[in-house]
Amino acid sequence: MLFRLDHGSPVPLGDQIAASVRGAIADAVVRPGERLPAARALADSLGVNVHTVLRGYQQLREEGLIELRRGRGAVVTADPAAPGRARLSDIVRTLVADARALGLTDEEIVDAVRGGLAAR
Repeated sequence: MLFRLDHGSPVPLGDQIAASVRGAIADAVVRPGERLPAARALADSLGVNVHTVLRGYQQLREEGLIELRRGRGAVVTADPAAPGRARLSDIVRTLVADARALGLTDEEIVDAVRGGLAAR
């Protein structure tokens, strides 16, 4: 699995790490039960602090995409819906970033999403 970080990006590095894993899960590059690189090893290879990697991994755990196991590290969840959730999470993050760039408030973003769902 390839991790690419853009140190000049306004997106925090931990978020970029989480996005890399999310994309790999969505594209089936990594599969359920597969272990992710150890946080310390990944931090060393990327030239970032181990806590930066752990923040990214924590996001993924909160999204239900990985499990963090003491002594075993980060493991992709066996949930068959994980790739779909990973893809949806990326779409939502892009939508929110684009909407904020247009100057929309969180309430306006939620209203827009609700309006889109109501149109179905």
